[in-house]
Amino acid sequence: MCGIVGVIGEDYYQYRIDDMLRSQHHRGPDFTGTYFDSGFAALGHNRLSIIDLTSNANQPFQDASGRFTIVFNGEIYNYLELKDRLKDDYNFQTSSDTEVLLAVFIKHGKACLNMLNGMFSFAIWDCLKKELFAARDRFGIKPFYYTKHNKILVFSSEIKAIHKAGIKKNPNEQVWSGYFVNGSYGLPNETFWECIHQLPAGHFLEYAHGILKIEQWYDFVKAVHHQPKIKDYQEAKAVYLKLLIDSVNLRFRADVPIGFNVSGGLDSSALLALANISQSDISKIQAFTFYTNNKNYDELPWVEQIIAAYKNPLNKVLLQPHEVMTLSEEISDIQDEPFGGLPTLAYSKLFASASNKGVKVLLDGQGMDEQLAGYDYYRNVSNATIQGVSKSPFRANMLHKSFVELSKGNTYPKPFNSLEKNLQYRDLFYTKIPRALRFNDRVSMAYSTELRVPFLDYRLVEFAFSLPKEFKLKNNQGKQLLRDVISKYIDSNVTYTPKRPLQTPQREWLGDDLKEFVQERINSIKSSEYKHWFNEKALDLEWHRYLAGDNQSSFHIWQLVNFSLLIVS
Repeated sequence: MCGIVGVIGEDYYQYRIDDMLRSQHHRGPDFTGTYFDSGFAALGHNRLSIIDLTSNANQPFQDASGRFTIVFNGEIYNYLELKDRLKDDYNFQTSSDTEVLLAVFIKHGKACLNMLNGMFSFAIWDCLKKELFAARDRFGIKPFYYTKHNKILVFSSEIKAIHKAGIKKNPNEQVWSGYFVNGSYGLPNETFWECIHQLPAGHFLEYAHGILKIEQWYDFVKAVHHQPKIKDYQEAKAVYLKLLIDSVNLRFRADVPIGFNVSGGLDSSALLALANISQSDISKIQAFTFYTNNKNYDELPWVEQIIAAYKNPLNKVLLQPHEVMTLSEEISDIQDEPFGGLPTLAYSKLFASASNKGVKVLLDGQGMDEQLAGYDYYRNVSNATIQGVSKSPFRANMLHKSFVELSKGNTYPKPFNSLEKNLQYRDLFYTKIPRALRFNDRVSMAYSTELRVPFLDYRLVEFAFSLPKEFKLKNNQGKQLLRDVISKYIDSNVTYTPKRPLQTPQREWLGDDLKEFVQERINSIKSSEYKHWFNEKALDLEWHRYLAGDNQSSFHIWQLVNFSLLIVS
């Protein structure tokens, strides 16, 4: 896990690559390196050493000929298997997955992407052809941002680095409108800032002689359709368990300490159980969880019950109301775009705790709900994107009509002949997973900690999507396959507990302990250059309604706070 930057074009020296790297130093404090192809390209890298801790694996990394130079963020989990396949064709000088990635690209070109099991964004410069090739993993676990400016291509792992290169920080009004009107965080190629784009998940980029080309390399729908059609439930259980164990086992490959990010639910319990199956002894592995001292939300009793079975050292991180103001400001700077609220702040404390303990890698249970229909709206087949609320969490009436009209509305592809699969597909590629991955990448890397998500192994997700609905949903409960597969390894109280959607007392705190903070942020909006986006009377009315008890959802209040911290401050 690292940070990458690059400037491609004749005038690259004008774009302050050193400033770009400094802005991302938290992503890789172990080593910072640069490469220059005079008059053509500049590459930079912030290294967080995870595999092969020696200086031989520092980046930018070149092949023996000096023709190809790579900057790489992420992990290739199957690098040992790939290295074994390439041993007769390539003389390896390191034990790193970076060198394996470069070697497999040199041999197979862009076709190498389908051979990779990992999370990655990388760029490779060919100094002979003066061409750049860059790619992003299947689900966009690792970020890749870019802009094309005056015939120059600028790219980085974080948006702030592109701004440091001299690109003006102007809000993308259409994306911001969509955020307020319907909770959208933009399409896979968009950001909240003008002229700055994302390379979408499962796509590659080629840039040569001023011409930019972007293509999709991962066709998820096609991959799902090519899965074997398993109709026997016992066979499905056996295949799924084997994939789960292998996925977790691969993500234990590291030369640094690994820990667990745990909650009190099924997914964390399954992760610990699978780790116990795949590893000889996990009892010394540090586990981390957060709590708020509010019994209506805290999962600490369930976490302690789960941990008791494996005897892991449990680090409990407390989030308190008086910390929220400062943390909100800090994490807004880290995120560069809107984020999900108090849970993200709590995670920031969790990753800080892990970093202080010397734990560089954390495993997390993200991704199971989307592949095995874990959210209630999959069962009800609704277009909701937020679980646990009956009233709309959005308040477009707070906005000026002209600003509302900028919103494009939410329309997503529906490639499957199944309503719930199309909802899962939406969440996997357009809504829940992209935003959760971004929140967690920034907040983990802020503390130089790598987050791994075993349940987003592409083999697992493709297989789960190919299965019949009845394998996933039973008795009005999702994730049935996981529950049955893991039931003999964990307590039944956890296995069949309904999903708990809320994790923090955000709605109570915003209207009580933090109401002065919220009022201050609202006032800053009303006096800002963006006040014309809002209907001031309606904004005040919604805030007063919230304080009076209309607070089933706090999302619209958090939107205002987050917006003011990102743009107004």
